[in-house]
Amino acid sequence: MSKGKDKGFIAEFRKFITRGNVMDMAVGVIVGGAFTAIVTSLNQDILTPILAVFGGTDFSYLTVALGKGEDAPVLNYGNFITAIINFLITALVIFLLVKLINKVSDRLSHKEEEKPAAASTKKCPFCKSEIAIDATRCPHCTSKLDEEQQ
Repeated sequence: MSKGKDKGFIAEFRKFITRGNVMDMAVGVIVGGAFTAIVTSLNQDILTPILAVFGGTDFSYLTVALGKGEDAPVLNYGNFITAIINFLITALVIFLLVKLINKVSDRLSHKEEEKPAAASTKKCPFCKSEIAIDATRCPHCTSKLDEEQQ
């Protein structure tokens, strides 16, 4: 490869990386990871113990051995239930946030809409020119406008 192609490729890659939408996506992934950690903590540290009081179990310890002995495979379906609860809580919180953002956006964009301005001009029935709405004579063709033509 020649150095000219490398510089072109590197410059193109640098341009791609520094574009706004790529940077926004990177920030979104980072914030999403932090948000997932918060929801996981909410589920494991708060909701699971509360549900355990009513259900008598902690989901993370629910398992089924698929054989006998120490080396038997174990299904940790309690962890799966916890992951499903995490997903549902995350989806609910994101849904509520999007709904809130849309509601605020609608309120900001639906400021008192201006009424359309009353017509200030009309067409002359004789020459079809634009004239003032209260004109009694057309300034273009000098035709006298009747009361009903005004």
